[in-house]
Amino acid sequence: MIAVPGFEGRRVAVFGLGRSGITAARALHAGGALPILWDDGVSGRMQAEAEGFQVQDLTAADWSGFAALVLSPGAPLTHPKPHWTVERAQQAGVPVIGDVELFARALAARPADQRPRVVAITGTNGKSTTTALIGWVLKSAGLTVHVGGNIGIGVLALPEPTPDAVYVIEVSSYQLDLTTTFAPDVAILTNISPDHLDRHGGMEGYVAAKRRIFAHQAPDAVALIGVDEDWGQGIASALSQRVITISSAHPGESRDPGLSSGHDVGDHDLSASQPLGRPKDSVPAFAGMSGIEVSAGLIQSQGAVLADLTPARSLPGRHNAQNAAFAYAAARALGVSHAAAVKGLLTFPGLAHRMETVGRVGAVRFVNDSKATNADAARQALAAYPSVFWIAGGVPKAGGIDDLADLFPRVTKAYLIGDAADAFAATLGDIPHVLSRTLDAAVTAAASDAAAAGGEQIVLLSPACASFDQFADFEARGEAFRAAVLTLTSAPESAA
Repeated sequence: MIAVPGFEGRRVAVFGLGRSGITAARALHAGGALPILWDDGVSGRMQAEAEGFQVQDLTAADWSGFAALVLSPGAPLTHPKPHWTVERAQQAGVPVIGDVELFARALAARPADQRPRVVAITGTNGKSTTTALIGWVLKSAGLTVHVGGNIGIGVLALPEPTPDAVYVIEVSSYQLDLTTTFAPDVAILTNISPDHLDRHGGMEGYVAAKRRIFAHQAPDAVALIGVDEDWGQGIASALSQRVITISSAHPGESRDPGLSSGHDVGDHDLSASQPLGRPKDSVPAFAGMSGIEVSAGLIQSQGAVLADLTPARSLPGRHNAQNAAFAYAAARALGVSHAAAVKGLLTFPGLAHRMETVGRVGAVRFVNDSKATNADAARQALAAYPSVFWIAGGVPKAGGIDDLADLFPRVTKAYLIGDAADAFAATLGDIPHVLSRTLDAAVTAAASDAAAAGGEQIVLLSPACASFDQFADFEARGEAFRAAVLTLTSAPESAA
């Protein structure tokens, strides 16, 4: 656990006693604060009381005595309307922060030569895979690495800082909204597409939240930004720290002429300065690198091939090549050699629930992409295979699957589940589909149809939806898919 100093002997309100809230309370207490906890749910309050924390109804509290409100990222800060604790805090002039901000302050309180380094990753899609991939590459290179945040372990539950450590932290837009001093050494924005707009008041607010990952970086820090969308391009061009752009432009394609690469970055033409036949051990020095491009499974910079991902079974598709490019650049920024960074990429075992092969029955492979909770994420999976038996549905996001129409020809047949089933059926039109309603029924039908089709086939769970109509979260949905596949075969195949 990471103790949080700076609030010694002072009362700190903590609202929301899920994973991040109860961990924040423990970290505050370890640093000498007096956390006062509350949750609308009885179970959270009971857990806090069992641990000996002071639980107090914050609706009746004297807010003038609080040094801060630590808000759960699940409670709205601004939209659709501020949570009632936020309104009370603002009326009393109490700052509202989150667990990532507490983490930042805990590290900043240490002497400069005793601080660990921090890599932070955000984005609409790809952030969990990129986080896990960076952690793997750094660990493979021999570094002391702690991975957590919005993925896996809450950030304040990670091990106590040591000077040699690197924290690799996934951060959501909700968490970033609650930061005021967070300053990662390497900050990554994978991509931006519309998501969580109700919580940010629209696209402008969502982009502003994502941009906060760069807001307090030091001038010598590194910003890695996906620039395939206008939003990423705009953010990259406005920053003053060192920027390295990641794009999927093919060699020879021009890039946005107005896109600045930031300070201390050479003005290389990264599109086609040298032919791709350049020897692979002759790679651009990281100090002079201003951009990386991915194409056909290759990671390139300044015309040189940095890595060929063809042998990496756990990194299929263009989007995974982009994730790998972020991981490569982050590792190089932290001093990992080119050879060690590439070796780490090629040995990555994959991330659960993200294009994860969970089994095979004869020539039919079953791929769990439960983490695809919106259409953009599902696009990455659909684009990775020439044809699929597609299981989709759940709680739909705005726009449903309308934007995936260009990929419908790859759908041999769709099996629709959950609340979105009828709407998705209407969108698919003449594309073969069936209203399976439940995941178990969909797996059974898809397996039968795929086997009957003959040859190598893919049954893909990539829902393009949230899971909350039938499952607690996307992990539970993915595990249910895995269990359903296991009923078909006793010989599951590892994604590695």
